[in-house]
Amino acid sequence: MIITKKSLARRAFLRGLGTTLALPFLDAMVPALKAGTAAKPSVRTAFVYVPNGIIMKDWTPAADGTGWEFMNSMKAMAPFREDMLVLSGLAQVNGRALGDGAGDHARAGATWLTGVHPKKTEVDLHAGVSADQVLARELGKATQLGSLEIGLESPSLAGDCDSGYSCAYTNTISWRNPTTPMPVEVNPRAVFERMFGDGESTDPASRLAAMKEQSSILDYITGDAARLSSGLGATDRNKLDQYLEAIRDIERRIQKAEEQNATMKMPVMERPTGIPEEFDDHAHLMMDLLALAFQADMTRVVSFMMAREGSNRSYRSIGVNDGHHSCTHHMNDPEKIAKTAKINTHHVETFGYLIQKLKSTPDGEGSLLDHAQILYGSSISDGNAHTHHDLPILLVGGAAGQVKGGRHQRYPKETPLNNLLLTMMDHAGVRVEKLGDSTGEVKLLSDV
Repeated sequence: MIITKKSLARRAFLRGLGTTLALPFLDAMVPALKAGTAAKPSVRTAFVYVPNGIIMKDWTPAADGTGWEFMNSMKAMAPFREDMLVLSGLAQVNGRALGDGAGDHARAGATWLTGVHPKKTEVDLHAGVSADQVLARELGKATQLGSLEIGLESPSLAGDCDSGYSCAYTNTISWRNPTTPMPVEVNPRAVFERMFGDGESTDPASRLAAMKEQSSILDYITGDAARLSSGLGATDRNKLDQYLEAIRDIERRIQKAEEQNATMKMPVMERPTGIPEEFDDHAHLMMDLLALAFQADMTRVVSFMMAREGSNRSYRSIGVNDGHHSCTHHMNDPEKIAKTAKINTHHVETFGYLIQKLKSTPDGEGSLLDHAQILYGSSISDGNAHTHHDLPILLVGGAAGQVKGGRHQRYPKETPLNNLLLTMMDHAGVRVEKLGDSTGEVKLLSDV
């Protein structure tokens, strides 16, 4: 532990063999000489992507301002009305063909956080730096991890996935630079290891073997945790106990998934170790890891793909046996439209789990949601026509008092989505003049 001037340092850790455990924000981290004053909260930013567009008639509110009503696909967000903005009219112009013909799904994935038209190629990749990585370069100077790139479908960054475009364009939304896509991690065990294994004394394989001999990674830091807890007030002890129990719960679920995969017979393909079989279980586990990373300030930047662009995953748990991508090419067939809308609704319901988790997790004088900004949406609006304007976009969270929710904002047609990304980066304390096709920051309703 690191103690300074009778207060606990914000970047304090609990340590054990091969383990470094960051702490959540505690009252004891407010400097003793400034007792009674709140430390300035860090703004956390997440970008949550859904593929293949949305049935927009079931998404876009009819009214603007405060008098809007939730449409069918978005009703699961009703408990968070005052925490969110519905943003209409934003576009990704560079997601369009621009002379390159077919390949809208590849261009959608590559442009969502870059605003740069990708080069049509399978090998000589070129897109643009993504907003999450611009943030990671600066905010990562103060955190254990610069960023996390996570998802729910195993991606490949090689080969042709969409009409002559590399799979890299459909399978990630994060680009370190124009030629370097960031791989998406879908295995909760790998994410957990990255967060809690410091790699100082053992290699990843050795740490994994050691952890399997222990009931929990927390066994390594029990002594340090006890020493810390003895010097904390009742409120901080409760926060610490809740945080450690959240870690233990995630471990149990990962171990359960690993046990299930070890005994499961898969005649067609082998599932990666540690990935839950059901979509909901997988999504909830990854979202809990995201929240934990924000709670301990391990990173302030996460990109999360609910599915890769062009995904043809079926959702049997909600009664949709057809592939998602196939349903979106509905050709105005009411049955396929209904199935697509059902998938859209399920994605929003799953996203609501993350928002509830952040809203219920204390962070200083507020919650993680109060101090976060979560962008949810797609780089395609109408999946049948492959349109890249009037995109489905939600902005959830208070960004440490910089955003006030409860409204539907409609921007002029062809307003670049990247203008919103500039605004979000500004909220996070990273000022950028230009990103992709941006033309300047947007006004959010809290600003007007």
